[in-house]
Amino acid sequence: MTATTIRVLGCSGSIAAGSRTTSFLLGDDILIDAGTGVGELTLDELARIDHIFVSHSHLDHVLAIGLLADSVARRRVEAPPIRVHALPATLDALRRHIFNGVIWPDFTRLPSAAKPLLAFEPFEIGQVLAFGEHRIEVLPAIHTVPAVGFAVLAEGGAWVFTGDTGPNPALWLRLRSLDIAHLVIEAAFSDEERALAKISSHLCPSMLGKELLQLDGSVAVHITHIKPGEVEAVMAQIAALGSRHRISALRSGDAMRLGVPAS
Repeated sequence: MTATTIRVLGCSGSIAAGSRTTSFLLGDDILIDAGTGVGELTLDELARIDHIFVSHSHLDHVLAIGLLADSVARRRVEAPPIRVHALPATLDALRRHIFNGVIWPDFTRLPSAAKPLLAFEPFEIGQVLAFGEHRIEVLPAIHTVPAVGFAVLAEGGAWVFTGDTGPNPALWLRLRSLDIAHLVIEAAFSDEERALAKISSHLCPSMLGKELLQLDGSVAVHITHIKPGEVEAVMAQIAALGSRHRISALRSGDAMRLGVPAS
């Protein structure tokens, strides 16, 4: 298997100068989530996107789907539709609340119903989807709306993205059977906002520490979804946990290679 790069387009919990919301580029044609980080791509790069995997329906993860479709419409006249893969409930939310002709045009029927720009394709938790050399497994997540994470399965170890999730025993049950090269996991709030993290089904450093105890060995852990201006404080609280894992803050522009052993 040849090495594949996953590029971090956005990994912030919200927006500010230099902060873009969640989106990752797998290879050159697959997006995993489509937050404002998609705006880091050039028009040519946008036109190469054939698949978008969506973890859940919240705006910071789906905002760019409609904008991407609008940007590439003239460049994909002869191309098949961009496939949007998500849980049935997430696709229903996109249809009813975004692609409804009020918030945004319905690109699943434009420029025509016979040849749309977008095609919605449901998946199930536990399903493994294959596209060329890429194999993507749908993982369970626990959030305020139906949600999932993803594992990109590869030689040399998987890239795992938990999505937005609170404490999640089913996830760790699955991850203990995977060889993991990179684990991308959220810490959306500081410990001072632990109550808010629990209500919103997110993690804070103390909750994250308990979650990571369920994973054997030592794994490269990348923290995502921290709010703008809170990175140093949240990472200091995580460092104080004394975890056996190799933990760092994820940043836009980072890249992780799959198909080769993790360093």
